[in-house]
Amino acid sequence: MTRALVCVLLATTYFLPNARADENTERAVSVREANLYVSPDTSSQKLGVIERGREVAVLEHSGQQWLHVLASLGGEREVSGWVLDKGLVRKTTPNGDQILFGEGADSESEASRRGGRRGADKDALRLYYRVAEYFPNSPLAGEAAYRSADIAWQLDVEDMRRRPSAQEKDPYMRHQMDEEQMRKVMKKYPNTKWADLAAFDLIDNKLCGDWQGDPKCPEKETSLYEKYAADHPQSPKAAEALYDAAWRQSALIEIYRERQDQKKQEESRAHAIQLAQRIPQQFANSDFAYRAQRLLYLLQQKIPTYGNVTD
Repeated sequence: MTRALVCVLLATTYFLPNARADENTERAVSVREANLYVSPDTSSQKLGVIERGREVAVLEHSGQQWLHVLASLGGEREVSGWVLDKGLVRKTTPNGDQILFGEGADSESEASRRGGRRGADKDALRLYYRVAEYFPNSPLAGEAAYRSADIAWQLDVEDMRRRPSAQEKDPYMRHQMDEEQMRKVMKKYPNTKWADLAAFDLIDNKLCGDWQGDPKCPEKETSLYEKYAADHPQSPKAAEALYDAAWRQSALIEIYRERQDQKKQEESRAHAIQLAQRIPQQFANSDFAYRAQRLLYLLQQKIPTYGNVTD
């Protein structure tokens, strides 16, 4: 996605429909795909479909079944029409936070499934965002805010990787992911696992594309991951950060070998071993503890972990 398209996505995901509605207007979030009609009658003309996670502003009621609403239908299209009052979660809905979060989790699962519903990832993004917006005091708010931001981030990462500039060595020469939502999570939920996870994602914007054999890239990236592990020792990503740092030092062994720099080569080996040894000590019985043991074995056997890994 270009930055302009990212802005459009975020705008249509997060911003409220304001035409003919004000701050006192009743609002609700759809947890299903709902048809929007020209009049309160299912046989009337359909104006479009309200997707999961889309917000509607309620303009008037017609009996107990129908609502006249202003709805965002995607892009910059806001349409006034009639919808059945079914599957619309308000701030007053009992367990509304859990319902929205559950629909978000279901959509996220659907998005990960082969042949899953088209657009389910963006449905999940919107639904999680609404949990934090509608129910800011919910115990689910922080996690929902992070999940929404992370889905947007991963979509942006996929877009970045499809671009030719993804192979640029300098990270600032390639597409940068939009950091706004991640930084909001860190600001609103400081000293939580969600802030820790958001900070880990932000490292992506500082990583090189193709190292092109330049030791400065893995050296810099090692420092980024070491600093993260030091600053966020309780993070669910702390073990991964240490492993990422250790692996980059192991890669430097081969880079310095190609440069015939024996001193730097041995320094990198020692640094890689020191980092890898910390992981099973601090994070025993984790996947990264076992991966670190594997890495230590490769280092002790002097088996390359980067470049040409066959003798």
